[in-house]
Amino acid sequence: MIKERAKVDAVICGLGWAGSVIAEELTRAGLNVVAIERGAWRDTSTDFPPAVDPDELRWQTRRSMTQPMSVETTTFRNHDGQKAAPVRNWNAYQFGWNVGGAGTHWAGMSWRFNPWDFEVKTKTIERYGVERTKGLQLQDWGVTYEEMEPYYDRFERIAGTSGKAGNIQGQKIPGGNVFEGPRSREYPTPELQDTNWMSKYRKLTTEMGYHPFTIPAGNLSQAYVNPLGVTMGPCTYCGFCDFHGCGNFSKSSPQACILPALMRRNNFTLLTETEVLHAEKAEDGKTVTGVKFITKDGEQGFQPADIVIFTAYQMDNVRLMLLSQVGEQYDPKTGKGTIGRNYSYQTCSSVTGFFDNENMNPFIGAGALGVQIDDFNADNFDHSDLDFIGGAGIMAFNTNGRPIQNADAIRPGTRRWGTEWKKAYARDYQNAASIFCQGTSMPSPGAYLSLDPEYKDRHGQPLLRVTFDWNENDKKMAKYATEKAVEIMKRAGAKDIMVDNQAEASWNPYKQHSSHTIGGAVMGADPKTSALNPYLQSWDAHNLFVVGASAFPNNGGFNPTLTVGALAVRAARAIHETYVKNPGPLVEV
Repeated sequence: MIKERAKVDAVICGLGWAGSVIAEELTRAGLNVVAIERGAWRDTSTDFPPAVDPDELRWQTRRSMTQPMSVETTTFRNHDGQKAAPVRNWNAYQFGWNVGGAGTHWAGMSWRFNPWDFEVKTKTIERYGVERTKGLQLQDWGVTYEEMEPYYDRFERIAGTSGKAGNIQGQKIPGGNVFEGPRSREYPTPELQDTNWMSKYRKLTTEMGYHPFTIPAGNLSQAYVNPLGVTMGPCTYCGFCDFHGCGNFSKSSPQACILPALMRRNNFTLLTETEVLHAEKAEDGKTVTGVKFITKDGEQGFQPADIVIFTAYQMDNVRLMLLSQVGEQYDPKTGKGTIGRNYSYQTCSSVTGFFDNENMNPFIGAGALGVQIDDFNADNFDHSDLDFIGGAGIMAFNTNGRPIQNADAIRPGTRRWGTEWKKAYARDYQNAASIFCQGTSMPSPGAYLSLDPEYKDRHGQPLLRVTFDWNENDKKMAKYATEKAVEIMKRAGAKDIMVDNQAEASWNPYKQHSSHTIGGAVMGADPKTSALNPYLQSWDAHNLFVVGASAFPNNGGFNPTLTVGALAVRAARAIHETYVKNPGPLVEV
């Protein structure tokens, strides 16, 4: 028997960053909202206080804050000619498994995308010609950076983002990121402090003619009260950020920034440990009527709502669209269909070097503690004589010194066990330093998401199938950026340099440089190539909105979280300021 709940104005499926931002906006506007979250409740005082949070074995090694694979997995293959197999160990993907979602265990790097990222097709053709787009499946987002800027600003104010502006209303500011799009004002809180390695990198790259700046961070540099009246504390540089919570209330997260205000509102209801199976379509197929769900005890229910909003992890958003049969599955052979289209992963590499008799003190860290140059990111440099588009941010970082995670950071040729390994680790723990290249990722026709025809989850629904490998453009970009990082590391005086460029081999989900997986239900101005319009409203069901990194048509050389948050603010305001007054498509074709 399916139990039907009372109808509400909006049902939100997944209460991570996107879901909590939208819930806050809609309830503040007076809408009656129910949020359904597959994971359990987690909060700072009970789940990761200072005495519990620095448990590296529990949180980082065993990934106890991420979704168990017994709950759900994906299948994977590199191309259509292969048979996909289930993924058995989370590495490249880091699904959230609690209220707060992946926003609870993220590192905190808080980037705005470059203006070029939003108009990659138009800008590439304008500067280099249409030939440069061949082999790729480029499309603009249907929204520009200038249109996104107020929503970036709003999310930064909620999160308390720490940083130093490099471009305020068109005025370039030395010390900040001079390549960023114009900002309306300075960051809410100042930038974090330099470590030894950061200072060394900053000085060297300045001498090389580059433009270093401190990474914008969700690890707050000072105490802060956000616009919702929630108080946050300053970061203590403990280094237990990614895969961990934050016992100091100093890492931006739904728990630290939004939930204390949201949970007090009478027009908000939260169902935890309850999984949305799919949305139900109306008889005419043009709208959805609500969502079917199942509780941890196996009881099925239905939540009717005027508006349905998918705000789950990127993979789950796409899977929910496919299971709900809203929109047409993308077919790489014909190029038709939109659901599953333009999937990509972040193209990354790292360069590690060792410095004799120089302590880097890695135990002083934060999830977003680093110095970066964007001279080779996006389209900030001339690609006329190159055979790729895009680029990478090249950063020196001190994100953590966790002893288990860093046990492999020893010089090449050293035995990996016994007395020799112990001596090497005691020596190299202090004098290792790394440069990370976080690159753009461009969509290609053969990379997409679909439902697996063979494997099913514990409820009998098909698993999501990932078909992906690096395309030639991203391979060439990664090689170029990595060579720049090696040059910097050599000039810094490092020895025994180790290079790890993940794009040199076929992609697989067991090797993690990043967890930034995007696309599959992308936004755009053309319903033939996008599942969503520029307000993240489904072209095929006007009362369904899909919010998350699943909406990105391409990946910038940055972490996606801030852009997800900004898109969530924009979608929420379109809903309560426009849609509820006159339900229907917000964009006419």
